[in-house]
Amino acid sequence: MNNVLAMILAGGQGDRLSILSEQRAKPAVVFGGQYRIVDFVLSNCGNSSITKLAILTQYRPRSLFNHIGAGRAWGFDTPEGGIQILQPYLGRADADWYQGTADAVYQNLYVIEESRAREVLILAGDHIYLTSYRNMVAYHRSQAADATVAVYQLPREEAHRFGVLDLDGNGRVTDFQEKPADPRGSWASMGVYVFNKDVLVEQLQADADMGEGSAHDFGRDIIPRMYESHRVFGYQYQGYWRDVGTVESYWGAHMDLLSPNPPLNLEDPDLRLRTSGSLLPPARFGVRASVRESLISPAAYVNGEVTRSVISPGVVIEEGATVRDSVIQHRCVIRAGAVVDRAILDKEVTIGRDSVVGEGPADIPNFDRPDIVNTGITIVGKRVTVPSGLRVGRNVVIGPGVHDELMDQAVLESGATVHPTQMPLHLFV
Repeated sequence: MNNVLAMILAGGQGDRLSILSEQRAKPAVVFGGQYRIVDFVLSNCGNSSITKLAILTQYRPRSLFNHIGAGRAWGFDTPEGGIQILQPYLGRADADWYQGTADAVYQNLYVIEESRAREVLILAGDHIYLTSYRNMVAYHRSQAADATVAVYQLPREEAHRFGVLDLDGNGRVTDFQEKPADPRGSWASMGVYVFNKDVLVEQLQADADMGEGSAHDFGRDIIPRMYESHRVFGYQYQGYWRDVGTVESYWGAHMDLLSPNPPLNLEDPDLRLRTSGSLLPPARFGVRASVRESLISPAAYVNGEVTRSVISPGVVIEEGATVRDSVIQHRCVIRAGAVVDRAILDKEVTIGRDSVVGEGPADIPNFDRPDIVNTGITIVGKRVTVPSGLRVGRNVVIGPGVHDELMDQAVLESGATVHPTQMPLHLFV
């Protein structure tokens, strides 16, 4: 795989993840306790023996930079390989902020040309799956394809959120619809593409020449224009895959880890999931701990009741506290008697004694963003303090750094949003 260049699209704002991606790029959001979302695509490249990578960033990349570094954790800091982290920059005539996924790659064409790659693998940096790309590249070559799209079969009622393809009996793409209201097929594009290098350069240049006549996106523009005139095939992926672009899908992917037979094995010896950072001490359990169907990360301390939840490193759950159906990120503290139900807590949140986060009916959407926070999941931002005794409803959003704003309240009704009156500078990490 030395003649394959991987380009990872990791610059999206991820607005549908609400405050979780407000201060960081979506691929840098914590997943599964000790990992970041971007760890999956980086590990997949490592498991595929891909040695040349370019990561295209744009929105709040600092956390991503700090996490990836030189790529040592994934084996990319070698003389024959390497990892480049690229940002849009001004200073030449054709440079600007990325206008779409295709434009992001187009603005970095020099990386493709200098790589001497035979094929270019275009990857999304915000999907949860473990694989090797060897089989997809081999399939692409066996079909003498110009481009190959990884596809995943979904129920038709879910397919409207994705690009939807039809394939003939040989696997060739015969139709492509981008997020159709009434999908004709059920093969969803995973946003993973293999292109012959020369074909990709040709298509990106033609797309750039269209100016405002194109959205400059692989799914909306490049593939729909190619499949009738070029050999475009669908590679049928059979493993676990999740696009965690929404609050509910991010939460749901964590819940998948907790099933008796998880569809995603984070400890697969053949498909290693790697991350940066040092190893943490073991989790500890007090005499009052009760844990069921949950994932408890190292350095956590549990002395309360935890059910169907993912607990990140350094979390403290005191005696008498209850956590259900929730995702609790690094160094949160759940005080005695508190209840957290169907919620996502960002880093270093403190839930006060006898308070409740997540109660009442789930059918009242968030009033500010009913389009993205509407499934009964409450989201609490980084370093928030929920005072003792406060009762917080469902579909509530509490912004990063909120503290004094909650002190005089007894109830925070379902659908409410609370923003900090002033954003502390230390939250921008």
